[in-house]
Amino acid sequence: MTVIEHLAELRRRIFISLIAVVAAAIVCFIFSNSIISFFVSYYKSATHGKQDQLIFTGPLDGFLVRLKVATYGGIILAVPVWLWQLWRFVTPGLHAHEKRYAVPFIISSVILFALGGWVALLTLTKALEFLINVGGSSLHPLLAADKYLSLVGLMILAFGISFEFPVVLMFLLIAHVLTTAQLRRWRRVTIVVIVVFAAVITPSQDPYSLFFMAVPMYVFYEACILIGRILKR
Repeated sequence: MTVIEHLAELRRRIFISLIAVVAAAIVCFIFSNSIISFFVSYYKSATHGKQDQLIFTGPLDGFLVRLKVATYGGIILAVPVWLWQLWRFVTPGLHAHEKRYAVPFIISSVILFALGGWVALLTLTKALEFLINVGGSSLHPLLAADKYLSLVGLMILAFGISFEFPVVLMFLLIAHVLTTAQLRRWRRVTIVVIVVFAAVITPSQDPYSLFFMAVPMYVFYEACILIGRILKR
């Protein structure tokens, strides 16, 4: 393919992904009130039942919050589509024996992204408790819907993306860009890099989210070394 053909193919893949995101966002907008109520339950748990509502201060804020929920939801629900489009863009440059991994890679990517989102929700209550109480007893929490739901959406995306780490590693191993010998040598550096990455990417900046992101990422790292040795990479 020429550069122009590559750009045309990339544009087509991006367009299909955007269509999927928009379609999923419309569905999420229809159910946005239920989605908001679901996330508010974590806020209620973090405040031990003292707070069960979010606030907004502008006349358009309620509608804009629903749009934001729909946007985050559309991106998350369309994960299988845009991951598949990304893979289809990459595969022309791969060898025939590497292309056979397409379906396993997509399935594992979707599962790991969903697992990351689930772990984000598991840590959400503890993260909120830390953030709400870190200011001391003189400060009373009254969270704005826009800021709270942005935090939740970014946490789900951050965990989902970070849990794609083993997929990237296995792809590099299969493509012979990396070897398990290199991964074994880089263990100590990897621990530091993972902790720094988790500290930077977690939007809540709380120790619970950092721990529950960094530990699985390192476990994935060791799992990739083990699988790579089995595959003799």
